[in-house]
Amino acid sequence: MTLATYATWGICVAATAAVIARPFRWPEAIWAVAGAILLPLLGLMPVAAALHAIGKGTDVYLFLIGMMLLSETARAEGLFDWVAATAAIHARGSTARLFALVYVTGIVTTTFLSNDATAVVLTPAVYAAARKAKADPLPLLFACALIANAASFVLPISNPANLVLYGGKMPPLGQWFASFALPSVAAIVVTFLVLRWIERKRLAGACVSDVDRTPLTTGGKAAFVGIVATAIVLLVVSARDAELGLPTAIAGTVTTLAVSALSRSSPIALARQISWSVLPLVAGLFVLVEALDLTGMIGQVAQAIRVASANPAQASAVAGTILAFGSNLMNNLPAGLVASTAVAQAQPPRLVVDGLLIGVDLGPNLSITGSLATILWLQAIRREGQDVGFWRFLKVGAIAMPLALIAALGARIALG
Repeated sequence: MTLATYATWGICVAATAAVIARPFRWPEAIWAVAGAILLPLLGLMPVAAALHAIGKGTDVYLFLIGMMLLSETARAEGLFDWVAATAAIHARGSTARLFALVYVTGIVTTTFLSNDATAVVLTPAVYAAARKAKADPLPLLFACALIANAASFVLPISNPANLVLYGGKMPPLGQWFASFALPSVAAIVVTFLVLRWIERKRLAGACVSDVDRTPLTTGGKAAFVGIVATAIVLLVVSARDAELGLPTAIAGTVTTLAVSALSRSSPIALARQISWSVLPLVAGLFVLVEALDLTGMIGQVAQAIRVASANPAQASAVAGTILAFGSNLMNNLPAGLVASTAVAQAQPPRLVVDGLLIGVDLGPNLSITGSLATILWLQAIRREGQDVGFWRFLKVGAIAMPLALIAALGARIALG
């Protein structure tokens, strides 16, 4: 090992740790970008390699842009308030029933629009529902955060990390369901039961069901149509093994422009309300992963996977578990990138790759910075005046994630 290798590792570890800890409560993006700039600045990484790494994230950037545009458009047109009032009415005065409604809605949103959409699109609606129903918002917000990851391998499009891990070569939907239908059900059910038990005291009371529900405006209806149309487009694009970023960005842009025209509002003013800092955060993470690859570390990971794959079932369980916990140390997006590069080099059996996917998708339910979806969720609740610290989330995640992970990996290995 050279001094430069150790220095590169140190910067990458420090940057990811700062993203998790948020020193001085500065935004996560500052630390990721600082690490990404420091590497080429100190000569530890060629500038061309850093730029190439940033370019690798183009599809992810476009995907996030589309989802954030959809979310902000829906918020501005009152769609979230309408959904919130509808949920409060159907809860019929039961906070526990409202919690179940939120959870089921999160399953649908994550499955067809991705876990990032659950964080960006659903979370504000859920907070509005809690406010209208005069219920404690935290259990409902936790439901959004945890189901965003627990349901993120129902379909290939349920999590952009799925596309990253398989390198764009997704198995046919029939094969996908054969591999992940049972593990998905296991993860979703176990996560629900654990979260419901942990938050049982907060969910014991009654909530208000007699709330005013303002009819949707023309713009609100158009925003809803745009979200549904986007879900359909993503399903079609995913089935054709094409990248999701550009179609999502186009769908979000078209929806925003159409709704702005109908409501005679400014799309520029709407765009200013979006938390664009998530884009440099993702770019910084891509650079950090590329730097690790240049040190040869990922090659060592690939070799370990290759050796362990002599026993596919054991390798699936071990690799999936290590990646699940590792995703919380460096965020599941760079962890997925590391795993994807290692898988491309090692060419392990499908069972091992599936175990890695379950780990990278489900593992982030342990901590607040385990996944990009959870970071987006944090940004969404902070806009509403709420916040959840590292330890508060960990108290829930330390129980929910390992149990769901055991159930999902066990189900996948049992399928063979």
